[in-house]
Amino acid sequence: MFVQVFTRFVQVGRVVLINHGPDSGKIAVIVDIVDHGRALVDGPTTDAARQVVSFKRCSLTDIVVKVPRAAGTVAVKKALEAQDLAGKWAATPFAKKLAVRKVRQSLTDFDRFKVMIAKKQKRQIVGKEFAKLRKEALKSKRI
Repeated sequence: MFVQVFTRFVQVGRVVLINHGPDSGKIAVIVDIVDHGRALVDGPTTDAARQVVSFKRCSLTDIVVKVPRAAGTVAVKKALEAQDLAGKWAATPFAKKLAVRKVRQSLTDFDRFKVMIAKKQKRQIVGKEFAKLRKEALKSKRI
């Protein structure tokens, strides 16, 4: 039986997140494949420049957009808007994780302190309820 390990293949129309360089953190679409290590990407809706990017400097996502090979910026922009790339991207767990990371980076010292206090209060409430349920369970088994 053949089991396919990888599901994210390098292909024209695959959405990538650029991890390094001036366009770091922006999403773009693979427009053409240059060689085994690089691809031409374009991100007109996120202001990512049309450029050749190494696969080491970007992350492939699960989203694939229908665009023809070597499509121009205008055609890519129309395709992205027609297929609601921004909405699809915002719904992915990867985008949500990046948003949480960004929020946590912007916290001040006092905000981090408030988060710590809230976690302690939550832990205390959950611990009390758990202890109560555990005591009831142990009591019912003894009888």
